[in-house]
Amino acid sequence: MSHGKKVEVTDVILRDAHQSLIATRMRTDDMLPICEKLDQVGYWSLEVWGGATFDACVRFLKEDPWERLRQLRAALPNTRLQMLLRGQNLLGYRHYADDVVEAFVAKAADNGIDVFRVFDALNDVRNLETAMAAVKKAGKHAQGTICYTTSPVHTPELFVKQAQAMRDMGADSIAIKDMAGLLTPYATYDLVAALKAELDLPVVVHSHSTAGLAPLCQLKAIEAGADRIDTAISSFASGTSHPATEAQVAALKDSDYDTGLDLELLSEIADYFREVRKKYHQFESEFTREDVSVQINQVPGGMMSNLANQLKEQNALDKIRDVFAEIPRARKDLGYPPLVTPTSQIVGTQAVYNVLAGERYKTITNEVKRYLQGGYGAAPAEVDSQLQKKAIGNENVDVGRPADLLQPELNKLRADIGDLALSEEDVLTYAMFPDLGREFLQQRADGSLKPEELLPVDSGQGSKLGQTRASEFKIDVHGETYEIAVTGIGDHGAGKRKIYLSMDGMPEEVIFEPLNEFVSEGGNSRKRASEPGHITTAMPGNVVEVLVKEGDSVEAGQSVLVAEAMKMETEIHTSIAGTVQAIHVTKGDRVTPGEVLMEIG
Repeated sequence: MSHGKKVEVTDVILRDAHQSLIATRMRTDDMLPICEKLDQVGYWSLEVWGGATFDACVRFLKEDPWERLRQLRAALPNTRLQMLLRGQNLLGYRHYADDVVEAFVAKAADNGIDVFRVFDALNDVRNLETAMAAVKKAGKHAQGTICYTTSPVHTPELFVKQAQAMRDMGADSIAIKDMAGLLTPYATYDLVAALKAELDLPVVVHSHSTAGLAPLCQLKAIEAGADRIDTAISSFASGTSHPATEAQVAALKDSDYDTGLDLELLSEIADYFREVRKKYHQFESEFTREDVSVQINQVPGGMMSNLANQLKEQNALDKIRDVFAEIPRARKDLGYPPLVTPTSQIVGTQAVYNVLAGERYKTITNEVKRYLQGGYGAAPAEVDSQLQKKAIGNENVDVGRPADLLQPELNKLRADIGDLALSEEDVLTYAMFPDLGREFLQQRADGSLKPEELLPVDSGQGSKLGQTRASEFKIDVHGETYEIAVTGIGDHGAGKRKIYLSMDGMPEEVIFEPLNEFVSEGGNSRKRASEPGHITTAMPGNVVEVLVKEGDSVEAGQSVLVAEAMKMETEIHTSIAGTVQAIHVTKGDRVTPGEVLMEIG
């Protein structure tokens, strides 16, 4: 082991660890108190931003993600800050024009990001060019990323070629990003050895512990010459998260690879986060534990907790195994894309539709159509020709770099959001998530930003409450039966008392007294679909667009609505021809399966 060298460590506690285990819900207020200690550790970097943090801040926490970054930058003066950037997708779910990518990277650098881990879900290096050039222009560290996956076409030779292309774009280091925990120890050794033989760049291994193999993979990677590993403080480690920082530090201690990090200090940090984690108990899921079946079904950690949540909303959690079995089939049909955002959402959502509809590809999401048209880049392997024909007919498949078709759009975005944007950063927030971003900026202007409620942590008496049979009962609302479990009781004021219920597994806060107020707020009078002309949805979600007006005539099979579920848009079609007689929804409405959204006769 004489060729050893000190191994560097990137800790992902402030980004990927909580993204993988508690649906990205950690708030900035829970990060800042421990920053002084994190800053003393001597990490090579801390991953603090990007991935789903931007979305979660705006959507659920009602925090400004840029403000989070500035606060962390101030609190961590001695440590490199790192972010995960989805190439031409940035932090959204579509490709942006080059001017938006350039502006976003420049602003992220200005606000405190030192290291940009840039990846493309299809490993199509054309989708990295603009972002990599922008990182270099800002004088920051550009980390080119290989999304690791297994398939008949994904070989070490292919990955080395990709790494060489990224080196030629100016990459300062290469990351192997194993988001699904698919790496095995000896495959890791071979891949790292191949990369180190052909490239003179630091190699980083980022592997989720989903199958329990990631710590072993990192050890073999280090023996093959890897320079750095991604770990998570133990209280947010393992399972669909990452190897525990302390365990890896201890494993390498007194060897040639000794990280030099202080275990005592790390364990104080772990104690802090152990307490923090309790606050977020409502976001924990049994699907984030270690499970070697990922070696079979290839579902990444963040995707597991997402799918579990989605199916819970559908009241179809019992179908999760069917969905896991469908994912590899859908992935093969789509030419083996690696399962990482946004392709993990594209494949995962389509798999859910295939299972819930009881018929494969009965409904095809707009994103799958766009993917099959080349809208995300080149699929790694051939796609299924029958599926392609069903989805896009004889339309052309675009073979160029997708963003070449996009006109500059920053000025239009600036004009669209207008005075609600107080800074260039606000314009970029709106660019990432137009509807959510506008709502966020509007609420900020009105002073009405409110984060989602955290359910109280049960203590003593309370913990028994959720477990006794007596606190579970069924109620009927508008003809729907809900199973209710009382999980805790909150404060009361002004004659109201909050009781936290979990309805079908989804925590809902119900305010009793005065009852009529609750019904008028939460009730909704849409009737149940019972006839062919009743248009309904297969998934709970939000209406993105209503495509027809009352009085319009429609053809059978025509799209009449676009709904969003699981961050993916789907067109809802009418199965009969006729006239639109009534429309019961408008843009932005929340809808659930079985409700009549529109009537055609």
